[in-house]
Amino acid sequence: MTERLPNFVAGRWQAGSGAGTPLFDPVLGDELVRVDATGLALPAAFAFAREQGGAALRALTYAQRAALLAAVGQVLQAHRDEYFAIALANSGTVKNDSAVDIDGGLFTLGHYARLGAALGERRFLLDGEAARLGKDPLFQSQHVQLPTQGLALFINAFNFPSWGLWEKAAPALLSGVPVVVKPATATAWLTQRMVKDVVDAGVLPAGALSIVCGSSAGLLDALQPQDVLSFTGSAETAALIRSHRCVAQHSVRVNIEADSLNSALLLQGEAPGSAAFELLVKEVVREMTVKSGQKCTAIRRVFVPAALYAPAAEAIAARLAKTTVGNPRNETVRMGALVNRAQFDAVREGLALLRTQADVLHDGATPTLVDADPAVACCTGPTLLGAKDADAAGRIHDTEVFGPVATLLPYRDAAHALALVRRGQGSLVASLYGSDAGALAAAALELASSHGRVHVISPDVAALHTGHGNVMPQSLHGGPGRAGGGEELGGLRALNFYHRRSAVQASTAVLAALAG
Repeated sequence: MTERLPNFVAGRWQAGSGAGTPLFDPVLGDELVRVDATGLALPAAFAFAREQGGAALRALTYAQRAALLAAVGQVLQAHRDEYFAIALANSGTVKNDSAVDIDGGLFTLGHYARLGAALGERRFLLDGEAARLGKDPLFQSQHVQLPTQGLALFINAFNFPSWGLWEKAAPALLSGVPVVVKPATATAWLTQRMVKDVVDAGVLPAGALSIVCGSSAGLLDALQPQDVLSFTGSAETAALIRSHRCVAQHSVRVNIEADSLNSALLLQGEAPGSAAFELLVKEVVREMTVKSGQKCTAIRRVFVPAALYAPAAEAIAARLAKTTVGNPRNETVRMGALVNRAQFDAVREGLALLRTQADVLHDGATPTLVDADPAVACCTGPTLLGAKDADAAGRIHDTEVFGPVATLLPYRDAAHALALVRRGQGSLVASLYGSDAGALAAAALELASSHGRVHVISPDVAALHTGHGNVMPQSLHGGPGRAGGGEELGGLRALNFYHRRSAVQASTAVLAALAG
């Protein structure tokens, strides 16, 4: 009988009372494990996290909580090989793609452990300098930030079962806020195993880390005013979350990461084969194929000067043609599967919709698979589309296909290019390519207000840049408009979400005592 993964809530492992939802190998089609959260007493579980986990975490200093993050990282590092095996089986990813998720989570934990150690032996943060409230300086106002006395609920997406947990949990735990994670069902196995290893190691206080695998029913109903909610997923689900009565009536703080039509833009003045041109081609192909294009930061639209449309199409297609697709257990395979049959069908449907307004420049929809049965495996190759009339191709600017699909679009001049990029209505990231520092800087500032991150790639940083789609904990992750309006990471900025700001108005003597 297939193993059923238990949930960890209220300080103990608990099985759901239902039959469970099966998780599958997207390449071989085998059932792996089952998850179920039916019948859990969520209000009591959330109360335990707030009262036990929250109190224990807040009793520690930032430096002590940073040490907990370092200990969690050590536990996870010891089981790293097991996580790669789970990712291969459940997500169908090649090793390099699994590393983006697994090692990315470990790196982020380590980064926040170092940041927290530097905050030292305090339990709250000063926010700015004290400000006089009148002519006499004796009475002043000092803003402070304290950990919220609720919990942090994470409802995560399927594509990053490791990083999606730890990039949120690291700043939450460092802030002193207990975590309840609800991973996407399709890939919950890796998240659950990581939580299990941390729980078994006993490195966190009771109630500091909980996991619910299966349906999200009842999770939002159990939220209270001091809780915070972070969601990564579709815009449709995000809208339902924002309208939920607990969010609307209790003013539960919500962070949303939703759809994003990210762009790559080659500036004018570059020739075919130039260093900047080749950097664009290389990055587009990488972003189309890493994790089979199942990244919220992947490049979906590629903008080039009209004169470079044909050379860019040829160069990108030539690189894509070298991508081997199939079973990631075969070392010759460079791109594995989509996560499941539903995602496979969604990519096919989305591709068909885009093709009504675009030409196919490289067709990877029916690749020759390596060591995989096309009737079973959820594998598809990378497809590059092209629309010569970028203004008329409305669906290209409105529809995100969450897979190995991108569209090449020509532009007339700089103003036209920027206007086309902005038709994405807010994105997580745009990347710029060119060799003129002044032009790159100007374009970056023009696009910054509609993007959470602008990644500028010039020949001088060809070997140094971290990648269009790689989310580094030092930089902001999130974006306005269609991207959800949220903000995560960005170094210590991430702690703002888990703290409450208040102004203490008092004498200078009281404020001096407060500051310690």
